[in-house]
Amino acid sequence: MTTSPSSPAADGSPVSSVDDAPPRDQGLSSRAAAVLVFGSSSAVLVVEIVALRLLAPYLGLTLETSTMVIGIALTAIALGSWLGGRIADQVDPHRLIAPALGVSGVVVALTPLLLRTTAEWSPALLLLVASATLLVPGALLSAVTPFVTKLRLTSLAETGTVVGRLSGVGTFGAIVGTVLTGFVLVTRLPVSSILIGLGTLLVLGAALAGWQARRWRRATAVALATVVAGTLATGFAPGGCDAETRYHCARVVTDPDRDSGRTLVLDGLRHSYVDVEDPAYLKFAYVRAFASVVDTAFPEGEPLTAHHIGGGGLTFPRYLAAARPGTRSLVSEIDPGVVRIDRDRLGLGTAAATGIDVRVEDGRLGLRRLEEDSHDLVVGDAFGGVSAPWHLTTSQALKDVRRALDADGLYVTNLIDHGRLAFARAEVATLAATFPHVALLGKPADIGLDPTASSIGGNMVVVASARPLDAPAIQEAMDARDVGWRIATGDTLTAWTGNARVLTDDHAPVDQLLQPHPVRTAR
Repeated sequence: MTTSPSSPAADGSPVSSVDDAPPRDQGLSSRAAAVLVFGSSSAVLVVEIVALRLLAPYLGLTLETSTMVIGIALTAIALGSWLGGRIADQVDPHRLIAPALGVSGVVVALTPLLLRTTAEWSPALLLLVASATLLVPGALLSAVTPFVTKLRLTSLAETGTVVGRLSGVGTFGAIVGTVLTGFVLVTRLPVSSILIGLGTLLVLGAALAGWQARRWRRATAVALATVVAGTLATGFAPGGCDAETRYHCARVVTDPDRDSGRTLVLDGLRHSYVDVEDPAYLKFAYVRAFASVVDTAFPEGEPLTAHHIGGGGLTFPRYLAAARPGTRSLVSEIDPGVVRIDRDRLGLGTAAATGIDVRVEDGRLGLRRLEEDSHDLVVGDAFGGVSAPWHLTTSQALKDVRRALDADGLYVTNLIDHGRLAFARAEVATLAATFPHVALLGKPADIGLDPTASSIGGNMVVVASARPLDAPAIQEAMDARDVGWRIATGDTLTAWTGNARVLTDDHAPVDQLLQPHPVRTAR
């Protein structure tokens, strides 16, 4: 037997349907619900994007790192939404919102301290700790939406409206969090400050929600105290930076053995050594190899027109300016923060005085702007020890390099790889498919000239040109500079390259080929 809203029950009493029942006062306005859902959804994306930057110094800014972080974040969102909905049906949601925000805020604020300390003291646990610092706040913040939805659903007649509205607000919040972080926050604030500030806001939100519900006051005070303590401790965490740029944690270290020597450290790796008083002093072996190649290929003192892909401390452009007065060097450096360090901390003068013109731009886009047959030299120095910008490695990118070089032009680039050297072999194969003459410079065991020894890995230098390369002269120049490297060409280099793939814009799995050193080492 069915009953209509107006029909009596079996005992004669009237029956009312759920839809016609007066809505219950849940104590949560539509505006407050929107703010909670918007803020929590936005916070999830802020944490996800900033986590990529925190992990980059230790895992590399690679496709694999990005995939891992995105996967963990999506897992947290799915887990939080599912469990949050189930718990909201069993517990009064008023009791859940404040602790969800408070615990998330504490974890988010402590994330810089936890990740940097773990990376320095127990690298094997880094992935586990990183996963936890993403999963916990991501799941708790994602659970806020079903909590709020439960409070707003006072009638089945408005289910679609309430769920649709809150879902739209949450999606819009995620968009705002993404755009705000990528275009505003990261460009103006250190990543640690972003997370500490976000954690503080979440704890304050928890305090407001708990105060309104007359619950969790003592817990909120403890959470705020934890955030303050974590903020203070972050300043003493390992891995601190002189400056956090858009792409790097940067430090400038003075050489204790050379008063004018400065080392630019990016993401824990020594990227450049600059003698601010003597630009002809070259400390790193790969830069001395650069100089050996260039000094052999061009008459002594002859000014050159050079383009540099990647700037760092601008060691080699400074060397060219000193050794070949009148040289014009155009540098494509993607990180404006590194350029500021060059000027403020490493003594870079004006373009008119030094002949070094630095443009803040992507290296591939900078190549495309070069005129055909316009340069004597192109220098590649954009590959780091834990990541490589794959779009600079492909045959299409190298064709842009060859187009910019004149008939006698030279391309010289630094490579870093370890283990099986799969990335280095693929890049040499790609160069060999683009240029008729290619040579590889490196440690004998790494470039196939010492078959009795295992490869060590590290820096190598590849030289490519449309004209023949004078290998004996290059070797002699390297010996004179005490580089300690050998040069491989011809059949030796072909055998070393083997059946390595040619990298293209359509298929360049550089992140999978590249083997970072298990312990972060200097270049």
